[in-house]
Amino acid sequence: MSEKVKIGIIICDRYHTCAGGKCLRAIRNKEGAFAQYTDAEIELVGYTTCGGCPGGNVEYTGEEMVKNGAQVIHLATGLLVGYPPCPRVQTFKAFLEERYGVRVVLGTHPIPTKYLDLHTRLGTWTGPAWEAMLAPTIADQATRDAYN
Repeated sequence: MSEKVKIGIIICDRYHTCAGGKCLRAIRNKEGAFAQYTDAEIELVGYTTCGGCPGGNVEYTGEEMVKNGAQVIHLATGLLVGYPPCPRVQTFKAFLEERYGVRVVLGTHPIPTKYLDLHTRLGTWTGPAWEAMLAPTIADQATRDAYN
């Protein structure tokens, strides 16, 4: 490993009881949005919720994570695959990047097949903006199936 990357994860408050199993597995296996850290060791320095709509905890969470050394903050896959997807995810990204000068990545673990199939049928994720937003978490079929 050539470097260490310190990350924070912000999850949707709808899933506030999530133990983070899929995110932690994806970190360990460097899958989904964590595939970009192939040559780095990942250190998780923060994990919390947005605080519920409209995301009041994002401001304070970002500050705490950066104080703890976060170089990158990941907005969890749940913000993208929940129904409806978080309408503020791009606002959170822009705010955190501007306010704290930290890189923000949309997604954590690979999108499970069941969510990809459902949102495809519903037409939730249409257009080039969604393609770019989902890109870090779209994996191959076998990986998506493993996260069902």
